Amino acid sequence: MNLVELTELIIKKLVIDSDSVSVKEFESDDENTVLIEVMVSSDEMAKVIGHAGKTINAIRTIVQAASFNHDNKLVKINVDSY
Repeated sequence: MNLVELTELIIKKLVIDSDSVSVKEFESDDENTVLIEVMVSSDEMAKVIGHAGKTINAIRTIVQAASFNHDNKLVKINVDSY
C-alpha cells in the first residue's frame, strides 16, 4: 500500500460521506518529499482536523512512519475543503 492509499483509507474511516473524499499526490520541488493533498467537504473538516489539530497530526505521524519503512521520504499532508 502506498502513502496516498494509506492516507485515503484513514481519512475515509473518519468521515461519514467517504465518497466525497479526494486524496491526490502532487510533485514537490524536493525529490525527497511527498506532497499529499486531501479534499473533504466543509462539513467533515472538523472530524479530519480534530481538536487543536490532534487528529491530522496523528495521521501525519502514521503516514510518515510508513514512509520511513518504505522509501524514507518526508511526507507533507495538506487538508482543504470544498
